Amino acid sequence: MPEVNLTYWNRFLESHPNAHLLQMGEWGELKSSFGWKPVRLILDNETGAQILFRRLPLGLTLGYMPKAVFSENREQLSVNSDQFWGEVDFICKQNRAVFLKVEPDTWEEQASSTVNCQWSVSPHNIQPPRTIVISIKEDEEQILARMKPKCRYNIRLAEKKGVTVRVWDDISAFHEMMTVTGGRDNFGVHSKEYYQRAYELFHPKGTCELLVAEYEGKPLAALMVFAKGTRAWYVYGASNDEERNRMPTYLLQWEAIRWAKARGCEEYDLWGVPDENEETLEANFETHHDGLWGVYRFKRGFGGEVKRAAQAMDKIYMPLLYKLYLWRMAGREVS
Repeated sequence: MPEVNLTYWNRFLESHPNAHLLQMGEWGELKSSFGWKPVRLILDNETGAQILFRRLPLGLTLGYMPKAVFSENREQLSVNSDQFWGEVDFICKQNRAVFLKVEPDTWEEQASSTVNCQWSVSPHNIQPPRTIVISIKEDEEQILARMKPKCRYNIRLAEKKGVTVRVWDDISAFHEMMTVTGGRDNFGVHSKEYYQRAYELFHPKGTCELLVAEYEGKPLAALMVFAKGTRAWYVYGASNDEERNRMPTYLLQWEAIRWAKARGCEEYDLWGVPDENEETLEANFETHHDGLWGVYRFKRGFGGEVKRAAQAMDKIYMPLLYKLYLWRMAGREVS
């Protein structure tokens, strides 16, 4: 069996330095504390994936392979070995998976157009498929020059108005701030224990930092940024309702970009905007404020490129139960 333990998996990832955050062993450990079971498999020391199984009633599971590590050049489903996918099938059936959802670690324009008949293009992604990615290869002045003028102005305004940014470790206060933001902007918030566990797993390895923007010692905004290899991700961010005229979130995001650049990262992923093409986004962001529309107005200012991940693929093991899943998901979309 090619199934491996956490230690061996992390050793495998050393030869895949640009593997996605969601394939890190620590991410699997994080999810294992909140209802998921991570299983890692490696074939011939070249191809591997971390699969997460979500427990369902009656001993069934939902399988999820986020941003999988196929090879260093991110090969797609249709060109990977039958042997590898045979092992994946074995593990999924062993865990009584209704289906396996795979989100490839590639962009839509790079995805293979060939789809194996055993797979279905999924109507649902778990991670937000569309995002904004900022190139941070250049020096700081060049990165700033690519930003919208208003964004640059707000970064400098925050500095002039006395906002400062520093590393932080107050997870309880961060969670309170996340709760305020979630209520204001209408998005779900994890438990305090979730953020605490994430910090405990990633921060000691230097792959995560919690930053806070303050004015006169009072926390105004905070974010948790992650990095691996040449990539960084802005995953969790929050602000309270105080001193918003000082634009703390802009300086905070800029300092997170600087942190990522200092670690050798070359791109910074702002992690999630509405799933619309750029023309639609630009035409509607001033009038739409629900869901991810509210954050698009903020994120667009940093001068990145709007990109869409390849659509998720589903491998179905129990067709009738899979149809029930699609029916329930359709009901959520209507509501």
